[in-house]
Amino acid sequence: MDTNEDELLQPRTHPLKLFDAAKSQSRLLYACAPMVRYSKLAFRQTVHHFGTDLCWTPMILAKEFNRSHFARDSDLTVSTSLTQVPTIAQFGANDATELSRAASLAAPFVSGVDLNCGCPQSWACAEQLGAALMERRELVRDMVVATRARLARDGWAVGLTAGDVDSPRGRSVSVKIRVHRDLRRTVDFITAVIGDEHHRNVDWLTIHPRTRSTPSSAPIDLAALEVLTSTFGRKLPILVSGDVFALSTLPYTSHLLAPQPTFTTSTPDNADGSTPAGLPETPHLPNLSGLMSARALLANPALFAGYESCPWEAVDVFMNNVARAPLPLKLGVHHLTEMCGPGFGPDRNAALLTKKERVRITEMGNWVDVINYLDEVRSQRGEQGGVVRFA
Repeated sequence: MDTNEDELLQPRTHPLKLFDAAKSQSRLLYACAPMVRYSKLAFRQTVHHFGTDLCWTPMILAKEFNRSHFARDSDLTVSTSLTQVPTIAQFGANDATELSRAASLAAPFVSGVDLNCGCPQSWACAEQLGAALMERRELVRDMVVATRARLARDGWAVGLTAGDVDSPRGRSVSVKIRVHRDLRRTVDFITAVIGDEHHRNVDWLTIHPRTRSTPSSAPIDLAALEVLTSTFGRKLPILVSGDVFALSTLPYTSHLLAPQPTFTTSTPDNADGSTPAGLPETPHLPNLSGLMSARALLANPALFAGYESCPWEAVDVFMNNVARAPLPLKLGVHHLTEMCGPGFGPDRNAALLTKKERVRITEMGNWVDVINYLDEVRSQRGEQGGVVRFA
């Protein structure tokens, strides 16, 4: 590999520098969660355009990734342009050798690797992947230790010194977890995985404060989140995943959240913005470092730019990204129906297209018909030009 190609494949910014940059701007880091099928390149480019700092790939099965170049080509798509989206490759693994080998293969093309200890799907848990690993903290510790060691042997800078973080070869290792019903077990899990806090095994931690069996329709466990961020948030950056639907409706506060401009107007429950009498106090999380969103970003890629519902501009950016990083028609249309639907913001009537119009898109058999239909609908609503074509 010559020097120019080597520089092209190496993202220039270590994820820890992104955390520092966000903090210097008096805000939290913004992250796009790993979503099966949906966290593909065109979508990652779109959310990055609207202020998302760090994007995850869908969970990749390390064993398949190691053995099949078809899996590598399908699961890990990156841009060859000079503008790179900071990307974390997330792996599903239950073996230190498999994870470290997969990390070695992915490292030239991503900013870091992440171990999934949060997927609650039954097939994953049956294979001792995802949330099943929350019962095996020593194995998780051994996997991240082996992965850091393998990357170091390969010549990547995986230390925590300023030289490593500033190096163009700097790479991160992280873990995404859920919580236990008995929070003491989660504290023990995190303590084991971090190891020596001054030479920790992971660069940061993403916490989804629901248990393996808690449905996504149930609120996140704010008490657990408050305990874990206060216990570990000074030792390493912590991202929260879950119930990040709009910047103005988060169920907690932080000095890095106030105030946040949004592109809709809303009135607080009380004139002074305080919690109404009879409702529980909103927890304050001074040691939280970042927000990770999944479903809400799928519906509104501009969420972290302050939009509480998806603007047409986001559809334009997505469509142009798909032209350069193609998606299968069915997958791309699903993205469009999510983006043009009601979303998860406070205004449930903010859909860009009616339900009938969204159904109509799903019946189309090619991208030309989809684009022509969007042009037609937007023209009928007084917009000039329809889908904006970028140069």
